[in-house]
Amino acid sequence: MIIVQTASRLHFGLLSLPCGPRWPDRQGQETIPARQFGGVGLMVQSPGIELRIRPAKDWRAHGPLAERALALAHRFMNFIHSEDDDLSCRLRGLTPPAQEIILERCAPEHAGLGTGTQLGLAVARGLSLAWDGRLPAKDLCLRVDRAARSALGFHGFFHGGFLVEAGKNRDSEIAPLVVREHFPQDWRVVLAIPIGETGLSGIKETEAIEELLAHGIPMQHTEKMCRLVLLGLLPALKEDDIKSLGEALFDFNSLAGQPFAKFQGGPYASPRIAALIQFIRGQGIAGAGQSSWGPTVFAIVEDEARANDLAAKIRQTFSLPENEVLVTSACNEGARVKEMFEGE
Repeated sequence: MIIVQTASRLHFGLLSLPCGPRWPDRQGQETIPARQFGGVGLMVQSPGIELRIRPAKDWRAHGPLAERALALAHRFMNFIHSEDDDLSCRLRGLTPPAQEIILERCAPEHAGLGTGTQLGLAVARGLSLAWDGRLPAKDLCLRVDRAARSALGFHGFFHGGFLVEAGKNRDSEIAPLVVREHFPQDWRVVLAIPIGETGLSGIKETEAIEELLAHGIPMQHTEKMCRLVLLGLLPALKEDDIKSLGEALFDFNSLAGQPFAKFQGGPYASPRIAALIQFIRGQGIAGAGQSSWGPTVFAIVEDEARANDLAAKIRQTFSLPENEVLVTSACNEGARVKEMFEGE
């Protein structure tokens, strides 16, 4: 039996949506290759994913998002006979043995937690090991069709921590990771995940991205965000300065949401999400915002006691049940994989 445990991904915002293939140089000539997307994120312990894969008579899956996990498994299996790598060579001409996928826990879909990527990579990693193959990280990702835009979840699966990726150029299959930092272990992240709210996903998300790429966002907007990353977030993280990090993170996140106001009705997914963020800021906590398209709202606080106090206030003020407001910590390591043998 193979056990895979992985964290959840917070996405604080995209850096760049250029409408053309090149940026202007200091003389105004379009000579510098433009990069699409890029972004900043953080891996967190909960809600996360844990799944088990074991041999079975036929393909089946159980637990939350079981159907999606099974579809990802079949997508991964379909590549076996079409790729020239170690695993494919050893299985060519054979039918890979069926497996049972058991999801012990799984973060919700379309909530801004990167669940699709984490689930896809967990399934691919588990199946690769179950079939006695150790594929390169990139191959695992491409075989389950992830990291088409943001690669934060991909890099987070293998490395954990606070992440900055630089976006894709025309030749990039997966955007490169340029910064990976340890996030203070004593700090806590409060997550409000109001189940009744939804963020953009699927076709609507794709259409929004395509429209923004067609028109682009001003370079000055990207420059502001890059300044906040290089001169705000990263030095504050190095110095364990939670107040400065929080202010820079709030600014970065709200700037990231502005280009999507047309599709969301504002920089956040809904008025209720905006009210949640405003409430958190009103409690004297600087680092608050929306992860990806939402609806997950995050808050960065200095310790467990402050986090529990904030979580209780959010539940009471916004009438949210216990399971929709979580206190967690950063995950500073990649996915954990364990192979168990009969009798263990």
